[in-house]
Amino acid sequence: MKTRNLWLVLGSIAAIVILGWGCGRGQESVSGKRQIAVVPKGTAHEFWQTVYAGAKTAGQELGVEILWQGPQTETQYERQMNIVQDFITAQVDGIVLAPQDADALVPVIEQVEAAKIPLVIFDSGANTEKYSSFVATDNYKGGQEAARTMASLLPNGGRVIIILVAPGSASTTEREKGFEDTIKQEFPNIQIVDKQYGYSDREKSRAVTEDLLTKYPDVEGVYGPNESSTFGALLALRAQNYTGKKAFVGFDASADLNDALRKGEINALVLQNPFKMGYEAVKAVVDHLDGKEVPKRIDTGVKVITTATMDDPENAKLLRPDLSILKQE
Repeated sequence: MKTRNLWLVLGSIAAIVILGWGCGRGQESVSGKRQIAVVPKGTAHEFWQTVYAGAKTAGQELGVEILWQGPQTETQYERQMNIVQDFITAQVDGIVLAPQDADALVPVIEQVEAAKIPLVIFDSGANTEKYSSFVATDNYKGGQEAARTMASLLPNGGRVIIILVAPGSASTTEREKGFEDTIKQEFPNIQIVDKQYGYSDREKSRAVTEDLLTKYPDVEGVYGPNESSTFGALLALRAQNYTGKKAFVGFDASADLNDALRKGEINALVLQNPFKMGYEAVKAVVDHLDGKEVPKRIDTGVKVITTATMDDPENAKLLRPDLSILKQE
């Protein structure tokens, strides 16, 4: 009996040691790989699926396990904070985060630092320096490019409306600011007559666009600074039979937006590189874990694509990224 009890005790100790080794930060997970948590702003838009494909590709190449989890929509601040806190509790090896709000997510970012878990911010910034690297588009530049594209479509000037995205979203706020500043500084013959928030929702963006088009039926241009605002504005323009009749510059790509671009319903899309964003963010946190020097800022680029240039090979890759890796799940 004493021998049997001794073996039970030894077995329990062994199990505890194995579990502790498997789950501890900086060690391999039960799967034999480091675990990198990737927390996007949301999961509903195609943009985030492309980020996921980039993150998974990096995970496969670097031999780490990608734990992908995010809120359904991009205005669920508390939900996003809870997801990050759960990953802190799980003691993952690294976290890659796209903050929904530049201020609201700061406390949980500080919790990540306190837990000594390497953190990389991507897509949208936060008002803190407590992270290893920031991987994102130069969103202000994207807004500038959108403004210059709008001006090329309205050479004689005109009036423009903006379908804003969401208060506190650093990335889209920069796109909006870049657009407004450039219009005011470089194109005085163009006037921004109004702007309203669509709260990162297609239907809300559609509703505010319809309201603005009703209020300003003679407006010459429309700008949408992300996928949801662009698609919502597209639906509104279609409903009021304005497609092709007003200059329309959007941001981001999706199957629906690509189709509208080909038809000429959208004149131009300002594109990020979400695949590269996901890839470089995961690579940055793994490099940090490996003791390599990581740049504080990694710019993933921005490009304007029009109906005339959308079939150029490099542009086609941005418009229709390869998501086949997601089918392997």
